[in-house]
Amino acid sequence: MTFQIIAFAVLGGLLIGSAAGLLMLLSGRIAGVSGMTAAALRIADKGPPWSQAAAFTAGLPLGALTVAALLGRPEVTITSSVPVLAAGGVLVGFGTRLGNGCTSGHGVCGLARLSPRSLAATATFMAAGIATVYVVRHVLGAS
Repeated sequence: MTFQIIAFAVLGGLLIGSAAGLLMLLSGRIAGVSGMTAAALRIADKGPPWSQAAAFTAGLPLGALTVAALLGRPEVTITSSVPVLAAGGVLVGFGTRLGNGCTSGHGVCGLARLSPRSLAATATFMAAGIATVYVVRHVLGAS
């Protein structure tokens, strides 16, 4: 099962990179999830056509459902409360609007375009993630 998971992870990475590259080549647009979702929800000032954004955004959960159908659903344990999860979601949404993009837009597409802003954003995402895991696991002692 471990090899199968690794194979699907590699395949998923190749598909994400290919899709991002094709979107850029064919339409000149960046495949950032927050930008596509904002366009699909019609809360963005600019961006791709609504139909393209809606199809992209709908494809995200459909892809996850396809993998779950092929591999089975992974065992997931949620240890945080609903208010904590909701607050985290709001903070992520605020951060993507403040940072003018999300991890996929900056990390996958921006770095591929050698964007200095995306390099700074991705370094910030990674540093914040590493610091959060360190504090939660080693300072607070949670698992």
